[in-house]
Amino acid sequence: MEPDSRIGHLATIGAVTPYTAPFGREQIEQLIPHRDPFLLIDEVVELEPGVRVVARSTIRGDEWFLRGHFPGEPIMPGVLMVEALAQAGAVGVLSHPDFTGRVPLFAGIDGVRFRRVVRPGDVLDFELTVDRLRSTFGRGTGTVHCNGERVLDAQLSFGFTDA
Repeated sequence: MEPDSRIGHLATIGAVTPYTAPFGREQIEQLIPHRDPFLLIDEVVELEPGVRVVARSTIRGDEWFLRGHFPGEPIMPGVLMVEALAQAGAVGVLSHPDFTGRVPLFAGIDGVRFRRVVRPGDVLDFELTVDRLRSTFGRGTGTVHCNGERVLDAQLSFGFTDA
């Protein structure tokens, strides 16, 4: 199998991984360090380790951030949608055997566009495609959709630290 040029010399597409989508929070917590109340994705519905991930979250209405944003008119904060997209991306990268156990940290957030308000009852799909992945750095392009409607676009850059 030919190496994926986005991943460089580290890996190939189709690397052996114990994670097969779909899977829920228990498996997500095996991959990333986030926990309640800051784990913002509920399930991974599609996964190609180190290449692409689609994760899902249902905004129930009882989330901690909705109590103050805004009382009587709850709206999911945009910055938390970016964080949830990053968490999905972390699952996508850390599910690859060359990166398991690493901790990705934000290095940059570019081109963010918010296109729609998110309210309780909305189901969000977070999709991130890895554009570049090296041993110390990565970059991905992401979108968030709700019922097929685009909610957010962003490019995320990240560096790695060891756990």
